[in-house]
Amino acid sequence: MNLREALRIPSADVTEESVYRDRRRVLAMLGAVPALGIAGCSEAAPPASTATITPEQAKAGFSTAEELTRELDATTYNNFYEFGTNKDDPSNAAKTLRTSPWTVAVGGHCAKPGKLSLEDLIKGLSPQERIYRMRCVEGWSMVIPWLGVPLGDALKRFEPTSKAKYVAFTSLADPRQMPGVRSPVLDWPYREGLRIDEAMNPLTLLATGMYGKTLPQQNGAPLRLVVPWKYGFKGIKSIIAITFVERMPKTSWNMSQASEYGFFSNVNPAVDHPRWSQASERRIAGSASKLFAERIPTLPFNGYAAQVASMYAGMDLKKWF
Repeated sequence: MNLREALRIPSADVTEESVYRDRRRVLAMLGAVPALGIAGCSEAAPPASTATITPEQAKAGFSTAEELTRELDATTYNNFYEFGTNKDDPSNAAKTLRTSPWTVAVGGHCAKPGKLSLEDLIKGLSPQERIYRMRCVEGWSMVIPWLGVPLGDALKRFEPTSKAKYVAFTSLADPRQMPGVRSPVLDWPYREGLRIDEAMNPLTLLATGMYGKTLPQQNGAPLRLVVPWKYGFKGIKSIIAITFVERMPKTSWNMSQASEYGFFSNVNPAVDHPRWSQASERRIAGSASKLFAERIPTLPFNGYAAQVASMYAGMDLKKWF
């Protein structure tokens, strides 16, 4: 069985795009949201939370009735600096990216490290569709139907030890395939990280497709991270390494401008970017003649507070932004 077949979801299980668009556009998760500027935490890196959510709470976050972003917009308006800094650079330049064969090295504090093909990494895990909001730190947002497997299910197979407090991710950085890597806009390769409880949260997805199809090169093929309650740059693309680490790992945008891009980068309308407000966003859900729909309020944790807020209880999210 090839990768495309392994990731295919039966057509009966994938909602038609016309159905998405006919639904009444609503904002989900408007229930009780905890204060975002609560008691301060210690100067040391905050420990992983032991909070858990019920399967019912998790499932409530797996979909939304909001209008779906057009596939054309989601695949031509995006950031993937390895292919350039303009929004249309990835769709124009990423065709050179070779996505098969693809291997991912998993190591660090785990009992079963290894270097696996993508097929073996996700073997036996049932692909799932998740319709998530995606909020960019730049102030625009989308609603995208992803295909993939829960990150936590994949990570458990490697049996992380008690020293695995964080999970670090690394992207491919090949200047022969990725012209943007020749530019010093960032310190390549692109790196990201999550706390172990964030990585294991049921919402966190290893995405292998979108809109019922294999993931396009410009959107991070063949494997990318989707963490819907965090700003979009946390969703590292074209992953080649996953490492269990004890200390908070270095991440690319934080290394570049720490005062603007914190490690956690949870969507927080109460904490502005130093150069613009985060209180609202421009939803990309327009027609062929209009890219942006009306500006809407940004929700704490991007509307996923019911599923994730408990992980940050006791933390000052203005400090740990």
